[in-house]
Amino acid sequence: MSSRAQRVAAAFVWACLAELDAPKPGNVHAFAGGHRMTIEDFIRSANAAAIPLSAAGSRVGARILGAVEATFAAVGANTNLGIILLCAPLAAAAEAGGVEGPQLRVTLGQILRGLDIEDARLAFRAIVRAAPAGLGHSSRHDVFAPVTVSLLRAMAEAADRDRVARQYATDFADIFQLGLPLLEAARNGQAEQKWATLTVFLGFLAAFPDSHIERRFSAEKAAEVQREAAKFQTTLRSAEQPAEILPTLLAWDAALKAERINPGTSADLTVATLFAYRLRTVLPPLLNSG
Repeated sequence: MSSRAQRVAAAFVWACLAELDAPKPGNVHAFAGGHRMTIEDFIRSANAAAIPLSAAGSRVGARILGAVEATFAAVGANTNLGIILLCAPLAAAAEAGGVEGPQLRVTLGQILRGLDIEDARLAFRAIVRAAPAGLGHSSRHDVFAPVTVSLLRAMAEAADRDRVARQYATDFADIFQLGLPLLEAARNGQAEQKWATLTVFLGFLAAFPDSHIERRFSAEKAAEVQREAAKFQTTLRSAEQPAEILPTLLAWDAALKAERINPGTSADLTVATLFAYRLRTVLPPLLNSG
């Protein structure tokens, strides 16, 4: 494993663990498990997925499938499909180009536009293997049917109903235009990492309905959670000490889990944001990236 691939793998694990440290309502985190999963399941998943996801020279589809298979070997469950779908292209971009300034997103766009039918075939195998909650059949580009389009085209077709797929069609707009600015502002304000991570999570959850909640429940329920997230976002911003809101935050966390509501897409986007942020700080410049 090359030195650069090792750094990418370490950045991925860091992002996954940093996301788990934050008290994200409705998700598994260091303060509470939930949804019949524990934080240890996610820690093992992160470590298992890191190596195939960052494998030097691998196409994006192979990274996705390898990471999903490694996760199942480690924990026997789907703990991180959305994370893998988002982080595999970022890992490929970090290997292929520079990460300074806007370069990571520029290279990412090139990676996404180079995705082909083989990437789709491998990614679809991974999605079927993971069997995410709410996965059904689609009239176009069904993951259970023979592959006929590139992975980028398939994701673009699903962009209006799945926020993870939408990232492929927009060069990860939510990550680079919403998540990273929120994270960088929080870190520049010297916020502790877990509160900076929570800022990103609430930022996503308040900005748009979580597509995992929409898929599992309804648009109305997703909008209800979105409105509540916006209230907590305002409260967090105005708190003198973020820890002040922890009891109320954990009460909402318990209420969501009691209804089996999991804002999983917002959590996946948060990990991808942390991963992109970390890549910018741990990877040395590529001499031929310009």
